[in-house]
Amino acid sequence: MNSHVPALSGGGNVLAIVPQTFEETLRIARAVCASGLAPSALIGKLEGDDAAAAVAVAIMSGAELGLKPMVSLRSFTVINGKPALYGDGLINVVRMSGKVAYLRTGCEDRNGKMVGFCEAKRLDTGEDKRVEFSQADAERAGLWQTKAVVTKWNKWDKKNEEKPNDSPWYRFPQRMLAWRAAGYCLRELFGDVLGGIRDEFEVREIADAEEMRNITPEPAGESKPTPPKPPKPPAPPSAVKTIDAEPVKDTGEEGAAEFDLGAYLDEIETAIAGAKDEASVEEIWNDFDAPATLESECHADMIDAALAIKTRRLAMLSPLNGG
Repeated sequence: MNSHVPALSGGGNVLAIVPQTFEETLRIARAVCASGLAPSALIGKLEGDDAAAAVAVAIMSGAELGLKPMVSLRSFTVINGKPALYGDGLINVVRMSGKVAYLRTGCEDRNGKMVGFCEAKRLDTGEDKRVEFSQADAERAGLWQTKAVVTKWNKWDKKNEEKPNDSPWYRFPQRMLAWRAAGYCLRELFGDVLGGIRDEFEVREIADAEEMRNITPEPAGESKPTPPKPPKPPAPPSAVKTIDAEPVKDTGEEGAAEFDLGAYLDEIETAIAGAKDEASVEEIWNDFDAPATLESECHADMIDAALAIKTRRLAMLSPLNGG
């Protein structure tokens, strides 16, 4: 039964699938998302085309640095729409450029304080550089973590929560010091290779600073200002009676204003202009009850003018209604 099945052969070269157009990139991104292989740090809670767009940005950003699609997904993340490289991805890109004579990173202990360093040299120009990022630098920048439990802002549930400290600065301080030193050193020495790409943790810190929220409770007795409410359509004035087309104030209610036809039509037009759909137009029209109001005010000849306001708005929302 299996005589027609061709035999499996070994050998051959393994080649990566490298997209050549944006459509091909998006197809790969959608396949990655559908397969569940998209890194959670990259897409977060994004779904559908939003998740595919984040994956596509990572693939395209990696392609500009010479990385294959799947390598890009392992090396890149997107934070607030900005692509960033993980620490090892940053070093990988620089090594792949062929412009490195040597590159060393590490962390030293100096008088009980840790100091991360990165030293590198260019092969083409002979430039060399050593950059250090110490524990004191991290403390001044507000990066150093010593607490096992921290308060974090949950941007999905909009509240503060007490959680175990999963910050890499708390769990891997030596590595973070070395990678921060590497980020500064390599961007200065190999700026032409990296093209302005930052490391993940620096971009995330910038994003966190931009999204800082004021959670200070309001003083007692003070409340947030509320936006003004939209004007309500006037009810048909029952306090005004007419005799021979001359308005006369009802003695039973003081302070009733004389009916202003122009202002009334302007209110109808303003309210209907804000309607977003046909149902809203009908609701506003019914609230004003223009035919009954105009007839009671001896302006029955203006009912057609009011109706024209409604018809024009309906025509704008749906050209078919405009005839």
